[in-house]
Amino acid sequence: MNHELKNEFFTRFGAMPEAVSQAPGRLEILGNHTDYNQGFVLSCAVGLNTAFAARRIPGTVCTVRDFRDGSEKQFDLNTIDNAVPGDWSNYVKGMIVALRRRGFQIGAFEAGMRSSVPLSAGMSSSAAFETSVGFALRELFDVKLSKEEWALAGQEVENSYLGLKTGLLDQFSSIFGKKDSIILSDFRKIAVLKTVQLPGGYAVAVINSMKKHNLVDSEYNTRRADCESAAEILCDIYSDAQTLRDISLEQLGNAKAALGEREYRRALHVVGECTRVNLAVEYLSNGDIKSFGRLWFDSHESSRINFENSTPELDYLVELAKSIPGCLGARLSGGGFGGITIHLVKIDEAEQYARKVCAAYKLRTGIEAEYYICELGDGASSVKL
Repeated sequence: MNHELKNEFFTRFGAMPEAVSQAPGRLEILGNHTDYNQGFVLSCAVGLNTAFAARRIPGTVCTVRDFRDGSEKQFDLNTIDNAVPGDWSNYVKGMIVALRRRGFQIGAFEAGMRSSVPLSAGMSSSAAFETSVGFALRELFDVKLSKEEWALAGQEVENSYLGLKTGLLDQFSSIFGKKDSIILSDFRKIAVLKTVQLPGGYAVAVINSMKKHNLVDSEYNTRRADCESAAEILCDIYSDAQTLRDISLEQLGNAKAALGEREYRRALHVVGECTRVNLAVEYLSNGDIKSFGRLWFDSHESSRINFENSTPELDYLVELAKSIPGCLGARLSGGGFGGITIHLVKIDEAEQYARKVCAAYKLRTGIEAEYYICELGDGASSVKL
């Protein structure tokens, strides 16, 4: 992709870029909505990525082109303090603002991007975009930040600039991903605790429901408020707890009467997910792929009933996973409210399995689903040319 991007950049801007970066999309394997509850998540970077090429120019006006559809945005560095609704260049401007807040001077530039990460599907095209922008600016303007700080800068784009109260999962996965591995992250420590290998012979099939989600317009912020409300009550009861991450399933059950019904179900999802993440690490360490897969089904059922962030389309894709041979587990992945399901499959049956799921899905819904057999990839990178 980078070679093609550099050629397109030269054709549009009449010069070669000075820096090229790439940042992958991600898959949340287990740990749904646990990141902003300071919990644990298993995730991975994928082989699909967003590439960003840029060069410095005089003045204060930046031009950014999306070579996928030819759309182009211009903005003045003096007038980017606030996001413009519906403008995809908000992710570029937001990263500049986040870097300015950290004391870095970002000058004008011309840039172009390409991406193979599907939009609004739950693979975090937004984090891939903002991270690729940040890493290119790192090369152009000598920005020195740790990987953790880069993740926090990306989160700031979402939280402060766009008003979406997301956690750090997306940026962490895109930056810290390791090839053929799943990473275990602790979002209290803001650290990757370890990497675990997916056993050989298995792959992750991604089935896109084609029902796009837009977290800015979804109930994401409401779900977070529900979790914070439940945590406040539970932490009053259990004085050594700080967030839902510190509550056990037994403690939650004992305190059920103190919570509203909705608060209890939201807490049950998050506490259950943290429990499933730790069980998954144990199962993978022991090579117990079948038990690992069952956790995926359990996770989706909790999303459906307790967190209510699934959709009829996602539910049907998971039901198909239980009836079509070759799948060990399936669940929605990402924020929910649309997007993708992930399916743990035998690698030599992955293509056939995915085609069968998509055919059955079309018969029921009339929707032509997309699928990807995902390789687990490395994290973001950049180079100065």
